[in-house]
Amino acid sequence: MKLAPQSVPYRALQKAAGTAVALFVIVNSGGFGLPLAVGGGAAILLVMLAYEVAYYRRFEYVLTEDTLDISSGVISRREREIPYRRIQNVDVSRGVLQRAIGVAAVDLETAGGSSTEGSIRFVTPAEATRLQREVQRRKSASARGEDAGDGTATDAVGGGRDDAFVPDEEELFAISPGELALVGALSFDGRLIGLLAFLSSGSFPVLSSFLPETSAAALTATAFVGVAALFIASWLIGAGIAFSNYYGFRLSRAGDELRYERGLFRRYSGSIPTEKVQALRITDNPAKRALGYASLSIETAGYAPGQGSESGNQSAVPIAATDRVYRLAHEIESFGSPDFNRPPKRIRWRYVIRYAMIVGVLTAVAYGVDWYVSPSLPWYGVAALLLAVPPAAHLKWKHRGYWVGEDHLLTRNGFWSRTVAVVPYYRIQNVIDSRTVFQRRWGVATIVADTAGTSSLTGSDAAAVDFEVDEAEELKETLTERLATAVAERRSEGTDSFEWIDDDAEGDGSVGAAEGVGGDERTGAKGSVEGDERTGGDEETGGDQTGSDGPVEDAVVDAEADGATTEEPPDEEPEIPDDGVVRPDFSPSDRDYSEPAERIDTGGYAVDQNPSDADVAHGPRADEAGDADETEDDGDGNGTNGDRNEDERADADDAGGGPENGDPSSRP
Repeated sequence: MKLAPQSVPYRALQKAAGTAVALFVIVNSGGFGLPLAVGGGAAILLVMLAYEVAYYRRFEYVLTEDTLDISSGVISRREREIPYRRIQNVDVSRGVLQRAIGVAAVDLETAGGSSTEGSIRFVTPAEATRLQREVQRRKSASARGEDAGDGTATDAVGGGRDDAFVPDEEELFAISPGELALVGALSFDGRLIGLLAFLSSGSFPVLSSFLPETSAAALTATAFVGVAALFIASWLIGAGIAFSNYYGFRLSRAGDELRYERGLFRRYSGSIPTEKVQALRITDNPAKRALGYASLSIETAGYAPGQGSESGNQSAVPIAATDRVYRLAHEIESFGSPDFNRPPKRIRWRYVIRYAMIVGVLTAVAYGVDWYVSPSLPWYGVAALLLAVPPAAHLKWKHRGYWVGEDHLLTRNGFWSRTVAVVPYYRIQNVIDSRTVFQRRWGVATIVADTAGTSSLTGSDAAAVDFEVDEAEELKETLTERLATAVAERRSEGTDSFEWIDDDAEGDGSVGAAEGVGGDERTGAKGSVEGDERTGGDEETGGDQTGSDGPVEDAVVDAEADGATTEEPPDEEPEIPDDGVVRPDFSPSDRDYSEPAERIDTGGYAVDQNPSDADVAHGPRADEAGDADETEDDGDGNGTNGDRNEDERADADDAGGGPENGDPSSRP
């Protein structure tokens, strides 16, 4: 399948616009004349257009049975095969100009990825929607086909049926105009404040040169007015960004995934598979709590398109009533009604000391500014913030806690921006016991539940902060145990990719009994079949073989049959010396190993009558093992245990002399 034809001029303009404008300005300002500048810009545009035509002809994507294959590149070819099971989101975005020319961008996000795995720029909106739905249908078909063990599901999708596993879509949330206005009213963008603070600093003297020379009172009044205007401008910018991002926000459920749509100037639509959800985060601030509102975000293991710095966090509900947010959170993860455990009350003194030190630093800075600029500024007014220290410490303590539910861990932290994190036990990657120098002095610790979500990289894990050491260690053990239990339950239910097989499952009819392999190969049905084949179960060969081979064969067959069914452990274990080394016992041999081997004339061969690699007995059961070896290995019945050197000595004794050179049996 190919890209949309109208994407060729659009991509060419995207790449050539900046370069052409820069070249036009440079050439025109350098005195070369307007015609040369226009010609240079047109040449760059033609080169880009030719490149995009070649890119369009060499770009293809194919939906195979198991993967989405993308081939691209003009000079350097790149081919990618993305398995459907790894695709977590197919995000479709359309800007204002893209909607005008009728194209859309498709981004493929995978679990664990920090960026877009595959991009298709650009296709028609209808093709983008079809591709988004087709990938989801093929994912569902693969999962259903594996569960059913046949290809019916895959054939249904591969045959192009539009109704192949199309789940019903249920709307969960749609933002209202009032809620959208509230989102904008409660938004604030501080980037403008930081930019102006940098421009007005001494390291970058831009604004400082425009300040008039006047009295300190006039400068102070101007500063207050400027700061107020700056905050109003930042609030308006934040409101505009929030309004454009969440305009027309809609969240729905379709099967095992959540689908969303949002955006004014750039429209986003995508899905959030529930199986990829790592954690839920319910956030609010004092203004939202006063109005009874909160926000819900979903933390996933991959990259979240259009979220900026919040990669991996998909906004499920930008703002809604608190009760409604919790109901929607229960729809995704049923975690019950939490009852948070707070840190010990004495920890409030730690927060008091911390905030008092911050106020002291601010007071010192104000005094330094007053001494350097003008002695008329009321620097001591900053110290009045000490009155707010005790309430701030109490509120910080009040809004911290954790709750251990049946299947989830919930943590709560923050006052100005309070976050309640909901983490399923089976999503926990690691349980960390963290204690700073100051926490060790206070005898408290922090327990962190690390997940595979992107927020883990920024330190935003679910954490129970400043709890007693004994309580923290107990919480860590509880989380570790529940993690193991939750993972084992998911594996037993078949929801995990791992499969555990018990080697001792003798009575399992599904393993070994039907296939004749696995755990029953040594202890089950196959062992009995082998025993029948060798010990008379076969009517044609069993009796004849036993009668002709004699009692030795009977003993071997009985030993093999016994060994095929069970193997008895030894009665006693060998004694291990203090140094841990078990040495062979050469006591049955009368050879003096300090002397060289005896040389006898064997026709040019040197024979060691007591070779060191002979089967000498060693260990605690040497006598029993020796008797068994004599029974099995003595093939000639002369009691020499089958050893060639012993046979040679017996023949020499019978002949009354040494072994003859011509006798082949006398050679080693």
